[in-house]
Amino acid sequence: MGLVHTDIELINQDDISLFNSGYIPEDKVRKTNVNVLVDSGAYMMCINEEIRNQLGFKSLGYESATLANGHIEKYEIVGPVTIVFENRNTICRALVLPGNNQCLLGAIPMEDMDVVINPKLQKLVVNPEHPFMAQKTLKGLSIV
Repeated sequence: MGLVHTDIELINQDDISLFNSGYIPEDKVRKTNVNVLVDSGAYMMCINEEIRNQLGFKSLGYESATLANGHIEKYEIVGPVTIVFENRNTICRALVLPGNNQCLLGAIPMEDMDVVINPKLQKLVVNPEHPFMAQKTLKGLSIV
């Protein structure tokens, strides 16, 4: 399977909250469309410094991450970030990559949006088993 890229929308969730509370008009909600590498080997959403600055995400601290080459580096964590893909969305934190690096859509936001990689088409798709609404798994819960 080759590399899979897709287009998503990133939105500053704090701005959405301010709009919903009536503090800012809708046209002041910071958002952008981004072409990302779909990376099921990465856990988190990864954005770059350019997008962090454009959308004004606040710092939530720093965490270390292991890169593909085995090196461990410290990165800033920002958020909350709203991710929109087709009829799905999620809110998460994002790791900030230096400079203008390629953004990555990791496994955690993919799982939350119930999207899958279709290797035959080499694209990200809404889970065909749940086309209208994301479905979660609650294996430990038994309601009678």
